[in-house]
Amino acid sequence: MTTILVVGGAGYIGSHMVKMLLRTGYQVIVLDNLSGGYRDAVIGGDFVWADLADRPTLARLFKGYQFDGVMHFASFIEVGESVRHPGKYYQNNIANTLNLLDTMVKHDVNKFIFSSSAAIFGEPQYTPIDEQHIKHPINPYGRSKWLIEQILSDYDHAHQLKSICLRYFNAAGADPEGQLGERHSPETHLIPLVLRAASGQHSHITMFGQDYQTTDGTCVRDYVHVNDLCQAHLLSLEHLLSGANSAAYNLGNGQGFSVQQVIDVSQEVTGREIPVVIGERRPGDPAKLVADSKLAQQKLAWSPQYADLKTIISHAWQWETRCQNG
Repeated sequence: MTTILVVGGAGYIGSHMVKMLLRTGYQVIVLDNLSGGYRDAVIGGDFVWADLADRPTLARLFKGYQFDGVMHFASFIEVGESVRHPGKYYQNNIANTLNLLDTMVKHDVNKFIFSSSAAIFGEPQYTPIDEQHIKHPINPYGRSKWLIEQILSDYDHAHQLKSICLRYFNAAGADPEGQLGERHSPETHLIPLVLRAASGQHSHITMFGQDYQTTDGTCVRDYVHVNDLCQAHLLSLEHLLSGANSAAYNLGNGQGFSVQQVIDVSQEVTGREIPVVIGERRPGDPAKLVADSKLAQQKLAWSPQYADLKTIISHAWQWETRCQNG
């Protein structure tokens, strides 16, 4: 049985990935320090409670299993926090990832799937954003992701460690079966915040600016369903296992939805009025961020299954309702 190590498998995307791998027939080992994940989100496989900073535990883990590949979901992801505490992000997202890569090299494990980010591009020069777009991250979070992508290129050259970097735009939605979902603390993503306003957990949702050069004046973002992201990871893994070379792909819906559209569709899905407060623009918020994912579609045969905004929000609302009911 093919054995995969999922680092950060107790988090939002990682937990959905674990479920998909198990369903597909892989043996799964999860390593997570539970700083941002939940033990009950890991629905199967073997679980190891540990940190990537712990080199001795990593060494024991790689001696105990013969891994065919590694998936990395263990980065810190909050842009604002990365600006306030850059050292925290460089330590975890870069230094700790180097611990993992060095352990892989030592134990001859040479297949790596990395969760990168659209934050590597910085301010968009054009949309939709393709893989050739200039990389100019404007915060420590984005810089940490871009540096790891460059390190992976060096490790491929030096150690033949093959990797695929997947650059997410806006992960959204939840497990269609309602078993898993988004549980960030604090929550900063738009869709769960809108749904918490719908459920009454929050008094309102703040809309940061209504005067952008978009159809309705609100920012446009590319929301891609979490299961579609996981499908891209699975296809990337299979691609590497079949002997493919290293690569990097943008992952998005291929279309953008505005903040106002998210609110309107959320009201339709929930059947509830969502109070909105208009705030000032946030510094550095581009009017439009949309991915060009044609390369992933061509090379991986990837096609988003849940591209409709109503479906994405319906799955997220199913999860939010479950959480509200305990």
